[in-house]
Amino acid sequence: MASITVDRVSRIFPGGHAGVRDVSLEVADGELVVLVGPSGSGKSTLLRLIAGLESATSGRILIDGRDATNAPPQARDLAMVFQSYALYPHKTVRENLAFGLRMHRVAPREIDLRVQGVAESLQIGALLDRRPAQLSGGQRQRVALGRAIVREPKAFLFDEPLSNLDPALRLDTRAEIALLHRRLGATMIYVTHDQEEAMKLGQRIVILKDGRIEQAGPPLEIYRTPATLFAARFLGSPPMNIIDASLLEAGRRGVVGFRPQDVTLTEVERTGLAATVALVETVGSEQHVHLRLDADDTRVIAVAPPDRTIPVDSRVGLTLRRDRLHYFTP
Repeated sequence: MASITVDRVSRIFPGGHAGVRDVSLEVADGELVVLVGPSGSGKSTLLRLIAGLESATSGRILIDGRDATNAPPQARDLAMVFQSYALYPHKTVRENLAFGLRMHRVAPREIDLRVQGVAESLQIGALLDRRPAQLSGGQRQRVALGRAIVREPKAFLFDEPLSNLDPALRLDTRAEIALLHRRLGATMIYVTHDQEEAMKLGQRIVILKDGRIEQAGPPLEIYRTPATLFAARFLGSPPMNIIDASLLEAGRRGVVGFRPQDVTLTEVERTGLAATVALVETVGSEQHVHLRLDADDTRVIAVAPPDRTIPVDSRVGLTLRRDRLHYFTP
């Protein structure tokens, strides 16, 4: 396995658009790092730069301490799993798994052993003689994973590999990737736009915005202590509420954020925040209560127990966890 270093890398496309701007990132040997951000944030461009599918305009990319900035993809020994599976439709599962090894002139006996071992670990042994058209989406994704694993590369790069799967299958396959990481101890960089997926999968997550790193760190650390307003709003479901700080402290500038889970709905009092219930959504084990603040009509969300009756258009008071407020200045 390998460590990967991105050292002040930028990618400027023709026309002047910057896909990645002066990004530096260290991925330790055996670490699972998730790149997350909205569409156009630069996460896939950064992954393609690491893979060698895009050329850096400036900066360096090191793999195991060696400069690979100008090395072609095949010389970097990195396995990439794409959103589109990218399987050969005319080849069987066995042939798809073995193709890369044959290209590297691995001995036939070794190829058979590796293909069989990977197929069993991913529970696709019974599919080895089928072609991709005969497989479900989840089975094709497992074959794509298997094709990467069988190569025994220095690191794995995943570019939104689960986005084409239905929710239940995404959950299962995400768990398989996490278990695979634990079993192989492999270096993995995983791209997703789904913040929940990033939180659950990554040992460390890197939030990107407009081609720059907004914040990086363990998921819970970023969730509990977001460094910027964007990071605060991006992580968490429902997203963090943001209101004018003067509503809580007279004369205070900036804004204050608080999680919907840290709001308790109470009787309306003369002091404190009061709001009108605009909408109540039942989401399994909880209710998401959408509110309009009396003070300035700001919209906020509170999480309430599923068995509590909260009539629409009723007025309620809001009690906030003062130890979990996040202040952001201009």
